[in-house]
Amino acid sequence: MKIIEAAKRMNRTLLEMHIGMLFFGLLCQVAGALIIARGGHGAFQGKYALSLWFGVAFAFAGSIHMCRTLDRALLSGANAAGMVTRGYLFRYFLLAGVLVLVTLTDTLNPLVFFLGYMSMKVTAYLQPITHKLCNKVFHEEDPIPLSEEELAAQEGEIPAGQ
Repeated sequence: MKIIEAAKRMNRTLLEMHIGMLFFGLLCQVAGALIIARGGHGAFQGKYALSLWFGVAFAFAGSIHMCRTLDRALLSGANAAGMVTRGYLFRYFLLAGVLVLVTLTDTLNPLVFFLGYMSMKVTAYLQPITHKLCNKVFHEEDPIPLSEEELAAQEGEIPAGQ
């Protein structure tokens, strides 16, 4: 399958984050639809869905920016901490600006947008689950960590006690 081959070439952690964000977005969509339907606010359903998925899309973009910032920082050496800090501040102020814009224009619900954006945070807790799911889909297993003796033998050192 071409989709699975393309996914294998993608940054694995980023893929797992995106899967977690989609799962959280779907969960929030279903829960929100049930709550809104029960409350009789049918006109709010469209605004809720649009706000939620715009927040999830914004989290997608933020995670890609975070990944690229970390990749560049790791290659830069001494200036890595500054690059990571500037990337974080850029995402933070962009989120604040979008929240202000959303609040002032009243096109989206700012709380639901923020809920969608928080899918990036929830993904950190879902990562062990999405990692196992990806391993099953890709028919892969995690490597077994080497013992200290095996690591020393790989590095050409003689283990202590011999």
